[in-house]
Amino acid sequence: MISRLNPMELTDIGANLAHESFAEDLDAVLTRAYDAGVTRLVVTGSDLFSNRHAMSLAERYSGQCFATSGLHPHHAEDWNDELDELIRAGAAAGRLAAVGETGLDFFRDIAPRAAQEKAFAAQLAIACEHDMPVFLHQREAHARFLPILREYLPNLPRAVVHCFTDSREALDDYLDAGCHIGITGWVCDERRGRDLYENVARIPDDRLMIETDCPYLMPRTIRPRPKTRRNEPANLPWVAETIAAARGQSVAEVAALTHANAGRFFGLDAVR
Repeated sequence: MISRLNPMELTDIGANLAHESFAEDLDAVLTRAYDAGVTRLVVTGSDLFSNRHAMSLAERYSGQCFATSGLHPHHAEDWNDELDELIRAGAAAGRLAAVGETGLDFFRDIAPRAAQEKAFAAQLAIACEHDMPVFLHQREAHARFLPILREYLPNLPRAVVHCFTDSREALDDYLDAGCHIGITGWVCDERRGRDLYENVARIPDDRLMIETDCPYLMPRTIRPRPKTRRNEPANLPWVAETIAAARGQSVAEVAALTHANAGRFFGLDAVR
């Protein structure tokens, strides 16, 4: 595994550090991440609480943590003026690395589809107005998600489909649209992630990024198997190793290109 004894560095582009499971030991989590070579973390904002918390963490751990701000489709019915203003203010002040997490999730339809589409479009519009990249979520909604996204892509600087788990056809659609792709520990799952493992080599070097989506999606390749079910950023090297094997690249190559891609995509040197 990668360690700070090794010069390689990694960026976790999707860490849900506002999750309650990190409330008691966040400093230790961040130390373990750094020791594992994960020197930058993009903290996901997905509702009012996590948006505020993500921005607070970005201030507290400046240079290590960076914030996104958005509304996850599961919470689409919560879209309101307060959230709109919070995201706009964060973007205008240079406090955000991206707008999102935003998108569509028709897997369980936790929120009505009409509400999801309304909140998704509203956040894409904010990103366009502030020239911000977008951090996107799509599950079982590709046929509706892509047409909505395409309406805004001409005015979006960059877009990443985070935690990609969809089909080869969907992957090709996003690549054709110019999107970046975020890969999680799903690729390490020999049960559910086999198709992703076989298709991850289709992603161009300059549009591949990696993430844990912690505390979810613990890589099943970790040895010895952890006693906890909580995933954390320190496990990102396992994702990099599996991707490297799937793409026929070295871990050093995957680390270098994904770290550089994340820096460019999110403008991490410019985020305050």
